[in-house]
Amino acid sequence: MQSQMRLLFRITEIWALLAAFLLLAIVLVTSTNVAAFSLDRLARIWGGTVSGLPGYEDFVTLTISAVALMFLPYCQVKKGHVVVPLFTSFLSDKIRLILDRIWLLTISFVAIFLAIYMTMGMFEARSDGTVAGVLGWPEWPFYAPGILSLILWAVVALGQAIFPRKEDDLYVGA
Repeated sequence: MQSQMRLLFRITEIWALLAAFLLLAIVLVTSTNVAAFSLDRLARIWGGTVSGLPGYEDFVTLTISAVALMFLPYCQVKKGHVVVPLFTSFLSDKIRLILDRIWLLTISFVAIFLAIYMTMGMFEARSDGTVAGVLGWPEWPFYAPGILSLILWAVVALGQAIFPRKEDDLYVGA
């Protein structure tokens, strides 16, 4: 089972890298747009104009909605979410492990719940024909990376709960 977990963790790394590339695209588009607005200010001095990127806001809004969720599975793999051992530091290691497993299961259920509701939202956006204001892109396809991210996050947390590894128990013995 450890080989399946390693494969799952590798998938989350690739998913996070894809998110990083999308985030880089957002940064490049934003930088280009800021440069265009700055050049427009200069060009206006001499009576010229430089236009910004049409649909910039649409692109950033739709892309960031996907990117924000795409990092969550990787954070789960690395146990990068907030842990407050202040409340559990006085408990035994065994109790802390049990609490950790309970929270991992809770995270799994919450992520699946969110994925279900996001799927319903995607179908509603598709049936409503919701499109981005300037670019006219349909919004519903941009739900898919978020839904996949939530499912991947749930599977990782569930795998960590059922098949714990020693390195997953970062705060045990703290």
